[in-house]
Amino acid sequence: QVQLAESGGGLVQSGGSLRLSCAASGRTFTSTTMGWFRQAPGKEREFVAAISWSGVNTYYAESVKGRFTISRDNAKNTGYLQMNSLKPDDTAVYYCAAKTGGYSSGSSRYNYWGQGTQVAVSS
Repeated sequence: QVQLAESGGGLVQSGGSLRLSCAASGRTFTSTTMGWFRQAPGKEREFVAAISWSGVNTYYAESVKGRFTISRDNAKNTGYLQMNSLKPDDTAVYYCAAKTGGYSSGSSRYNYWGQGTQVAVSS
């Protein structure tokens, strides 16, 4: 089992930045692929970014490429999502997730989920 807990959400103006953190505990976090997803009101949960267990390989949704950066510090069992140039369309609840095995953008492939953190971007 892996337990995940997000933090760092909040309200920010358009063009601003936030850094989300995902603290992991339980089963060895370092052996998992970590992903970030988001869900806006009335919309389905969507993939945002993912990172391999080693941190070498990263993957992004087109909508956030060039603005968001995913990273992880396995020594601290923590993952991060740095979000820059935020837009009102980025408003959503953001979830971190972890899975065994390699990369996937499908939420159903992820075994472990945090409770989510709210990000709101005002125009």
